[in-house]
Amino acid sequence: MEDVTSAAVPQPRAESRRTKAPAARRSLAAALLLGALGAAVALLASRQTWAEGDAATAGGALHQVAKGSDVTGVPAALAIVGLAALVAVFAVRRTGRVLVSALLALSGAGTIAAALLGAQDSAALDEKAATASGQAGATIDAVTFTPWPFVAAAGGLLLLLAGALALRFGGSWPAMSGRYERGAGHGKAAKTDPDRPEDLWKALDRGEDPTN
Repeated sequence: MEDVTSAAVPQPRAESRRTKAPAARRSLAAALLLGALGAAVALLASRQTWAEGDAATAGGALHQVAKGSDVTGVPAALAIVGLAALVAVFAVRRTGRVLVSALLALSGAGTIAAALLGAQDSAALDEKAATASGQAGATIDAVTFTPWPFVAAAGGLLLLLAGALALRFGGSWPAMSGRYERGAGHGKAAKTDPDRPEDLWKALDRGEDPTN
């Protein structure tokens, strides 16, 4: 009677795996979505107008526009770094994965900081005014700032959240290298049929001599 009762009790390890698997899949999907969307938003926002105004020149007022890339190139650069880190998360394991996940989170934090610092920065406009008027001390009058820097900061926040998910759940995510290693192992164990050209090519790709 005791044996039947003990056999009916689920094993803790199996139960733990069943519980963690859905959470790992959800966190993986969320990190991929947040990271890709965050990088795209930050890149898009950096190409939009962040500030505009009129520069006084000899020929009259000259309207000047400064895009995000004119104000600061940091958000766009960090968005690309974050996107690369998001992909690299699946190519490394253990300590490497933690480091790459941290880089992803830091890319998001840096994007937020750079975007917020550039939200009220008129230096790029003043530089354009000086170029347009030919006067080193020329400035822009009545500068208007747009919401796009805050959109870039929102993209950075998404990258930061993706990095946080990778740091928290990345240990349970699959690794790209692991799949390749298993595939390579099966290839070496497979037999080569000399009468099948595809098997000969596969053997050559593995560095084997198909004539043996």
